[in-house]
Amino acid sequence: MSLIRESSYPPATIFRSGHLDTILPAALRRPAAWPVQKIRIDTPDGDFLDLDYHSDGATHKIAILSHGLEGSSSQSYIRGMAKSLAMQGWDTLAWNFRGCSGEPNRLLRFYHSGATDDLQAVIDHVLLTQRYEKIALIGFSLGGNLNLKYLGDLGSSIDQRIYKAVSFSVPCDLEACSYQLAIPSNRYYMRRFMRSLRLKMQNKALRFPGELDITGLTQMRTFAEFDGRYTAPLHGFDGAVDYWTRCSCLPVLTRIRIPTLLVNARNDPFLAPECYPEKEAAKHPYFHFESPDGGGHVGFMSSRPNGEYWSETRAIEFLEKL
Repeated sequence: MSLIRESSYPPATIFRSGHLDTILPAALRRPAAWPVQKIRIDTPDGDFLDLDYHSDGATHKIAILSHGLEGSSSQSYIRGMAKSLAMQGWDTLAWNFRGCSGEPNRLLRFYHSGATDDLQAVIDHVLLTQRYEKIALIGFSLGGNLNLKYLGDLGSSIDQRIYKAVSFSVPCDLEACSYQLAIPSNRYYMRRFMRSLRLKMQNKALRFPGELDITGLTQMRTFAEFDGRYTAPLHGFDGAVDYWTRCSCLPVLTRIRIPTLLVNARNDPFLAPECYPEKEAAKHPYFHFESPDGGGHVGFMSSRPNGEYWSETRAIEFLEKL
């Protein structure tokens, strides 16, 4: 049985809401700086990806960390996870999606929820070192969808060195979550996302004259508008719905063939009901689904003396479990 009905995460109280569980960790957590080596790799289509690599020089296991929408490798949840993994003897490689490392990417295209080709480029970089016997994939939000889509698409043909995966706060159904984030109670998050995305498109329009129509861009308020105008056509999709449908991980979860844990909090304000795949997890030999009552979106705060969050403890527990 791979449906985990009892979560070890402390349940939400009347004083905590999904919004508080989401906002407080992002606002208050400041993990100490962690030493990393900055690496840039080229992609097959002539672009680049920036990576943050940490190694103790001795271990043969590494975790590849994927951030969320408009995030980066410097997010507190990425740095916290990397530090916790390193303390348990793991090397880590946190990668930035195209255009998310602080420098615009070279091409007109950018990143999206189904860009598994970029994840493959990062994995190929790790495999070429011929150093690691175990590779774990850990993703958050959009990065979690990316990982699960990658695992489901490959199924049993996945490289045997990729042995486990953990994802948190994943919008498994992109269409449903696009509408969920557009509701009035989520206006705060949508404004932040759209402000950042609009700025990136404005900068791209300056760098690629005549390639982008930014008429009406400043009036866009939803993912439906943005993905329909930019994400879909720039990446070969026939509109927003086609993009959401083809890039959602939900349809391919049952094809996963390595031990994989998905954790989605019940009070996550970003997630629609379709993002709680109990049916897909039931009796699945590889796909495990856990849905604690609290935790918000990429929150999962805890009061451990060492500052470690529950999500980090849970990920390591799953990776180390025989």
